[in-house]
Amino acid sequence: MGHTIEDVIQSDLDVMSGKPVVRGTRITVELILEKVAAGESIEQIQSEHPHLTIEQIRVALEYIMSPGNRTG
Repeated sequence: MGHTIEDVIQSDLDVMSGKPVVRGTRITVELILEKVAAGESIEQIQSEHPHLTIEQIRVALEYIMSPGNRTG
C-alpha cells in the first residue's frame, strides 16, 4: 500500500540538523535529489542504499516536487 509523505519523510533537529530525511535513516532528501540530478535512476539509488525501498525514494522525490518544500 502507498505511503504518504508524512509516513516517509521526517524533519527532526536531532537528525541531520533538521534536514528532511527518509524516516528511520540519515539519508537526506537532498542526497536523493543530488543523485537523481547526477543521472542516477531510482533503482541505482536503491541498490546503493538497500535499506531504502523504491517507494521511499519515490515519496522523497514527491516531497521535493511539493510546493513550499525545501531540501536543506
